[in-house]
Amino acid sequence: MTPGEVPLSHRRVLGIALPIVLANATVPLLGLVDTGVVGQLGQPAPIGAVGIGAVILASIYWVFGFLRMGTSGLVAQSHGAGDRAEVGAHLLRALAIAGGIGVVFIILQAPIFRAAFRLAPASAEVEALARDYLVIRIWGAPATIGLYAVTGWLIAVERTRAVLALQLLQNGLNVALDLWFVLGLGLGVAGVAWATLIAEWSGLALGLFLARRVLRAAITAARALATLFARDRLRRLLRVNGDIMIRSVLLQACFTSFLFLGAAQGDTVLAANQVLVQFLSITAFALDGFAFAAESLVGQAVGARRPDRLRRAAILTSQWGIGGAVLLGLVFWVGGGAIIDLLTTAPDVRAEARRYLPWLGAAPLIGIASWMLDGVFIGATLTREMRVAMFQSVLLYLGAVLLLPPLLGNHGLWAALMILNAARGVTMALRYPRAEEAARPPAPSPLPDTEGRRA
Repeated sequence: MTPGEVPLSHRRVLGIALPIVLANATVPLLGLVDTGVVGQLGQPAPIGAVGIGAVILASIYWVFGFLRMGTSGLVAQSHGAGDRAEVGAHLLRALAIAGGIGVVFIILQAPIFRAAFRLAPASAEVEALARDYLVIRIWGAPATIGLYAVTGWLIAVERTRAVLALQLLQNGLNVALDLWFVLGLGLGVAGVAWATLIAEWSGLALGLFLARRVLRAAITAARALATLFARDRLRRLLRVNGDIMIRSVLLQACFTSFLFLGAAQGDTVLAANQVLVQFLSITAFALDGFAFAAESLVGQAVGARRPDRLRRAAILTSQWGIGGAVLLGLVFWVGGGAIIDLLTTAPDVRAEARRYLPWLGAAPLIGIASWMLDGVFIGATLTREMRVAMFQSVLLYLGAVLLLPPLLGNHGLWAALMILNAARGVTMALRYPRAEEAARPPAPSPLPDTEGRRA
């Protein structure tokens, strides 16, 4: 029985999703510890340097998150088809791309950092410390981007407990080294950078160890060496990842414009929106696991050529996603005020944020279709459809942004953001039948008309 034929159940969905939810919960801890450790130095400049350095690298690396999603969909399909060699070959190709991108960043680090500081200027002291941080951290670029590929592979083959183990090792080691290097050895900002660099490469080493068997199978298989970098395989990989990258850049541009347009309405509105955006981050962290489960199970169904299994996978994962969205919406409606108070102590920001809290109570339910269908389409590698749907949604968002804020102020801005998420769900839902089509067995070739020729 191939992985694509193993029975689907709620237990299987939770087995994939819950470790991802737990892994996501560790992510905010690292930034908190980094800030807290340099905060013990008693000076503002180190805090600012670590903050701006981390944001610069996160912004650069984020663009290449497509490797996680693209690898997940391609590997899941090969896994569902029982093609073990290609499961490893997809990972090898993604790691090769990650390594190449990482080396380019290392080589071009000077102009990259120069451009970054022009976009985000800082004081001379902060910039000098941030450069010290960046010239160390940039050597982790191949590892960080490579981990996107490894994580996508682990999700595709349903080894999400290993994803949790990776996060715990990487973040736990980072925290321990932070404390030792900064507070014990007095290395300051450089200590934070070295701690993160060592943790990044340690995480990649563990990921490669976890994938060692399929990587070995891909390397030693006679046909894998011949086809690893075959033109058609690379073309498909680049097409899938290119579509996802365009889609992700468009989505990020919408969120960035949302924050910029809020800034135009005053500092208090900007601060309130920044606080409330954290609710969206909480939602993404909590519901990502179910979308990732959809990627894995849908991809396996496509590989097994089973549209019935694809439909069941989409339904099962969406049921849990909707349940999570309802729960989060209730939490935000009932406890949103307490969360706001936890995130800010400024009375005017608290009051302003409460004015728009109803939007956040509705946000999980408005956005759940788009998040879950992202998982379905990534698993089916319908990335062109995702890209087109995002273009259409962005056009609707732009129309809403032009019309609603002048009439409704910040309420209009939040309404435009909800329209974006709703439009993403609708435009992909209209294309959902193509996912089931992708899982159907190919039509048999027509038999030659030998009888007619005899006649």
